[in-house]
Formats: sequence, C-alpha cells, structure tokens
Amino acid sequence: MHNEVMESGGSGEELVVAFEQLVRYVRQVNTAGGLSTAASSALGRLGREGPQRLTELARAEGVSQPAMTQLVTRMERDGLVRRVASTDDRRCVLVESTDSGADLVRRRRSERAEALERLMERLDPKERTAVVIALPALARLVQAEASD
Repeated sequence: MHNEVMESGGSGEELVVAFEQLVRYVRQVNTAGGLSTAASSALGRLGREGPQRLTELARAEGVSQPAMTQLVTRMERDGLVRRVASTDDRRCVLVESTDSGADLVRRRRSERAEALERLMERLDPKERTAVVIALPALARLVQAEASD
C-alpha cells in the first residue's frame, strides 16, 4: 500500500507500533466488568453478530473449542451469556449474549470511547482530522480482507 503516510516516512512497522500502543492504552482504561481480553472479544462478537455455535465462536476468536467451552462456561456463570437451542436445529446449541452481557459491552465501549476522545482532544485539529478520516478507512480495509 503506497499512500501519503508511507510517503511521509511512516513504515508498516511504525503503524504497527502505534496501533499496539493505542490498544494497550485502551485496554488499560478502567473498564467495567473486569473481563479478560478473550471474554471481551467473544462477548463483543456475540453482540455484533448474534448467537453462534460454540465451534463457530471458537474458530472466529482463534481459540480451541475446549478453551472456548471453558470461557463460555465462566461467562454463563457470570450471567453474561446463555446457551439456547437453535430454532433451525433443536439439537444444536447456540451461545448468545444476555442483556447483562450486552449492557457490559456497551459500558466498556463507552468508557473506552471517552478515554479516546480525551486523548484525541490533545491533537491539533489537522492531526485529529487525519485520524478521523484514516481509522474508518483502515477498518473498511480490514473488513474487506476478512471477508475475502
């Protein structure tokens, strides 16, 4: 990919470092619920994509089925997810987010969004505009790559 960022001396490695720092910053925000990264990711996916088979969820999250089974069991015990029979195949069990799980995801996102907004306020207007334009474009690229 050849663009203005790369032309201005920014390398892919520099972008990775910046993203890693941003992710670390967001994860350190005092977030609701004290969820692990894996639990937060799985719960967020269930909220975005709806109920899923445990095997599908494990594959999408890049973990083994036994690991996902343990994670879902813990989240179920905490009232964040529940197992339900599929309407298509009553033998199939799906994992879905509960209202409590969905509320927790919303609170975490809100806290993290507020932290990022405070951080963005420290940028000069040109830098802020560049970030506001660049991040959705990068998200679209990642989404397109994931669906290929």
